[in-house]
Amino acid sequence: MKRLFVLKKIMERRISTIAVFIMVIFCTIIVAGEASAKHGEKKEVKKAILLVAFGSSEESSQISFDNIDKKTKAAFPDVPVYWAYTSHIIRNKLAKQGKILDAPEVALGKMRAEGFTHVAVQSLHTILGEEYDELKKVIDSFKYMGGFEKIILGYPLMATQDDIVKVIDAILKNIPKQRKANEAVVLMGHGTPHPANAFYAALMFQIQLKDSNIFVGTVEGYPEIDDIKELMLNKKIKKAYLMPFMSVAGDHAKNDMAGDDADSWKSLLTKAGIESEAILKGTAEFDDFINIWIDHLKVTLSHF
Repeated sequence: MKRLFVLKKIMERRISTIAVFIMVIFCTIIVAGEASAKHGEKKEVKKAILLVAFGSSEESSQISFDNIDKKTKAAFPDVPVYWAYTSHIIRNKLAKQGKILDAPEVALGKMRAEGFTHVAVQSLHTILGEEYDELKKVIDSFKYMGGFEKIILGYPLMATQDDIVKVIDAILKNIPKQRKANEAVVLMGHGTPHPANAFYAALMFQIQLKDSNIFVGTVEGYPEIDDIKELMLNKKIKKAYLMPFMSVAGDHAKNDMAGDDADSWKSLLTKAGIESEAILKGTAEFDDFINIWIDHLKVTLSHF
């Protein structure tokens, strides 16, 4: 079943890539026409920020996005902030609810039409995975066709060793205050077949050097919850706090982590004799995590 799920995800990626390619070609034609009409004009520097998330159709997830939006605008008060979602599935769900969120290529096309010359695109993803790679292709396409004088893509939450160190500090500052030393904290990452999935295992190895009862698992990658469960049983841990290691506490957090189904993380651990308490707050609800994305944005804007 897992193999079929992975194959399905790969096919969805290919379809998404074709759609992006078609959209970028369309934008190229528009921009080429504009460039021809305005050849020789000296452009005034006009900066903007595009925040790009996977997206979520969960109403409660808006807390995370509102928090990022607020912090970004406070850090860069003179630079307009725009949004885009990389997930076409999420965009379609929201469209049915009357909420229109642009794909990155559409948002950039609109920003180009508004006359922005320098755009800092900030990935709000957790790792340098598939979503980030697809976003980079879009950015590279706009670089190739010369739609902007400068367009730079910022790193996601974890892209370097320095980022991992900062993420560990953020985790340690925001685990439940009531948690006792002999109780576990289990972080749920999304996971991916992409090689960048290794960031999750690297994070767990390094955070356990500081607190050996903090674990990092994934829904669709490695480590899996069964691996984490065995580690906790070997340590005779009786209670665990479950926290999403995703920007929002969306469907995965509410169902795969904290749901009542037999295969949820909470149910699996409870059946194994480990009491579990879920904390439904995404990383973007904590300023310490947002500050890492903001730092990446500062680096990007420093090049303009």
